Amino acid sequence: MAIEGIRYPSDLQVDADTDYFKVQVLSYTRKGLIDGADTTGKVSGVSNILLPMPSNIQDANTVSWGEEKMNAITAGAINVLDKTQTLNFNDPIPAQLADIGKAIYGALDKAGLDPQTASNLFRSQLSAEAVNIFGANVSIDQILARQNGQIFNPNLELLFNGVTLRDFRFSFKMTPRDEKERDNVVKIIRTFKKYMAASTGGESGNKLYLQTPNVFKLAYKKGSQDHPFLHRFKDCALKGVSVNYTGENVYATYYDGTPISVILDLNFQELTPIYNEDYDSPETAASNLGVGY
Repeated sequence: MAIEGIRYPSDLQVDADTDYFKVQVLSYTRKGLIDGADTTGKVSGVSNILLPMPSNIQDANTVSWGEEKMNAITAGAINVLDKTQTLNFNDPIPAQLADIGKAIYGALDKAGLDPQTASNLFRSQLSAEAVNIFGANVSIDQILARQNGQIFNPNLELLFNGVTLRDFRFSFKMTPRDEKERDNVVKIIRTFKKYMAASTGGESGNKLYLQTPNVFKLAYKKGSQDHPFLHRFKDCALKGVSVNYTGENVYATYYDGTPISVILDLNFQELTPIYNEDYDSPETAASNLGVGY
């Protein structure tokens, strides 16, 4: 089974049962503002990078939820504002204003307020805003608590706020054992550094703009197939490359200056979030690969 690529260790033999970590460099192009990135094109002249399985394999899928509050008066005010937005000045205004008045009274009644109580609350709110001019930072809830020992029911609820992007950190300790392995270590480090960097477009490029760096396709592999259990990746940006050239915590090199041990740290982040439908995509469903993303 011949899989081309720069590899460490240099004698890494890939057969049907070999577990390893594969990285490909991809070009970055965009379809449009909504469609996002299309990063299926492999960069010409860049081989795969084949590495041993990382020592700390894990993933963490998260979504953003947050506590939100809305008391009954606020909800009622929103309903009233919805009514005002339907005003049609070609129709009799008094009838429409009467409808809005009914909406206001309906909102107050739903909140459990009679007109007098609503009037008192309105004055309390004005009082709070007046003293806040002087930096007092007083809320209507504080006034109600001091006056009546009550506050508005905030109807606290946990609501979905949005999606998040996963990030992955990998660390590889590499100890070159011969010249071929030294060359491979140099090529691997150089490839990551080169293709995570932005481009000015070269000598003929427009210096007004910077080109987006290349992106990377990551995969845990077993032989030529994706790993049957471990999680999968979407295309990733390489946000950081860190190299420790004193991997044994002491400066030591071979005769030609090659460090006896280096530690390569990589920080990737996925370009797009994970969605429910990704687990049912034709590619994922057909391969039936383990835990999915």
